[in-house]
Amino acid sequence: MAAEKKELRVYNSMTQQKEAFRPAVEGKVGMYVCGVTAYDFSHLGHGRAAVAFDVLYRYLLHLGYEVTYVRNFTDVDDKIIRRSNETGENPLDLSNRFCQEYLTDMADLQCLPPTHQPRVSDHMEQIKDMITQIINNDCAYVVDGDVFFAVDKISNYGCLSGQKLENHRAGERVAVDSRKRNPADFALWKAAKPGEPSWESPWGPGRPGWHIECSAMSAHYLSFKFDIHGGGIDLIFPHHENEVAQSRAACQESCVSYWMHNGHVTNNNEKMSKSLGNFFTIRQITERYHPLALRHFLISAHYRSPLNYSVLQLEGASEAVYYIYQTLQDCEDTLSSFKEATPSEGTEPKGKTVRVLPDAEKCIKGLQKDFLDKMADDLNTSHVLTGAFQDALKFINNNTNTLKKKQQKQRQLAIIQSLTEIEKEVKGVLDILGLLPPITYSEILEQLKGKALIRADLTEEQISRLIEERILARKEKDFAKSDRIRADLTVKGIALMDVGTETIWRPCVPVEQEEKLPS
Repeated sequence: MAAEKKELRVYNSMTQQKEAFRPAVEGKVGMYVCGVTAYDFSHLGHGRAAVAFDVLYRYLLHLGYEVTYVRNFTDVDDKIIRRSNETGENPLDLSNRFCQEYLTDMADLQCLPPTHQPRVSDHMEQIKDMITQIINNDCAYVVDGDVFFAVDKISNYGCLSGQKLENHRAGERVAVDSRKRNPADFALWKAAKPGEPSWESPWGPGRPGWHIECSAMSAHYLSFKFDIHGGGIDLIFPHHENEVAQSRAACQESCVSYWMHNGHVTNNNEKMSKSLGNFFTIRQITERYHPLALRHFLISAHYRSPLNYSVLQLEGASEAVYYIYQTLQDCEDTLSSFKEATPSEGTEPKGKTVRVLPDAEKCIKGLQKDFLDKMADDLNTSHVLTGAFQDALKFINNNTNTLKKKQQKQRQLAIIQSLTEIEKEVKGVLDILGLLPPITYSEILEQLKGKALIRADLTEEQISRLIEERILARKEKDFAKSDRIRADLTVKGIALMDVGTETIWRPCVPVEQEEKLPS
């Protein structure tokens, strides 16, 4: 799909409005997205953030920008230390293991690798240098080997989140460290404790606080001024608010042009989180659903909106991608059978130009306009795969069937040309959304069927036997049994289809569905 000049508008959390996207350097974009704290398998919330900003990354590349995309790993943190104490594993070994597991999940979800994926443990010098600069600028103070940021020194603290500084002076819900000058002051450096990993510093051995790492690494890879900083909406306060404060304390010219945040994944309209125990890991979902079905589900709502998890929605996403890939498989098969009849460069040997059908031209223009309009409007993926996209799939299905019937030569060539062009546009949309499979359509359809068998707790052999039983029942005019076999399979998400003289099966949305995954 050719990129057209359609101005991208994105919602800026700092100004709380949509703004025209104009990078600081024409043609180049610097983007930093907060990654995971690597102490466990990543859950759906992590997957949503990764997919949301992967779509942005892909779309910026599609628009022709040269993008430097940085997504960090927090591999030094209280949660990692607690988990390592539970397992007896070295903290850095444990975090490295879960960094690799996260990368496996990202590959499964077809998230493009960022330009840089820095880890805290590899950037201690940059972190210490920034803390030193903040101290030198009289915005931090040292107490017993700890370094605290002094929020009173920043006049516009709360500019991103809207949190008022006075709200933190009393009534704190956690015990206040009496050494702090202000309850809202936060740690830039934590003095070493026995049994914890530590690094030498001008203030004694210790490790960084959580917030400073992203300021230091974003400045290192993108400078103090860059275009986009992203993450989950739960990071606005305190993490991103503190990033703004400490970055400006280190460098007055520090500026992020656009702050972008994705919404929560909810379960029964409650935020899905490990602390509430109502979360599912990406790995738990992809054991039963294809990763591309999960990706489809994750972009089915606008990235800023809450996304409510349900098995029914995952089933719907699985059926949607099956329909897409089956349509493209049928188109590919049909076109390959007419390959010799297809004119090169749109002309017949006699020199007659082969044009696409008027309906096809209308369909292509509609798809291009619909896609670009929605993506330019703050990446509105929630409706990209409906409307004009579905019209394109219907055109492919209708004309694939038409092409199998006898046609006049010129019309046959026009249908072939039309299908070729529309298939190209559909694949272009899927590619930008990260839904174009890296394998053949037939292979991914088999994978989707394999996941359906897992959910149905059936084997291919068992389904074949049931199909044979149904065929025999129909021959014996036992239509009640025939219908019962079909209905029983439909409840399990298996649809039987009679095609000519044979019966085939495909996944479908189950008639009844449990609203939870087994642990």
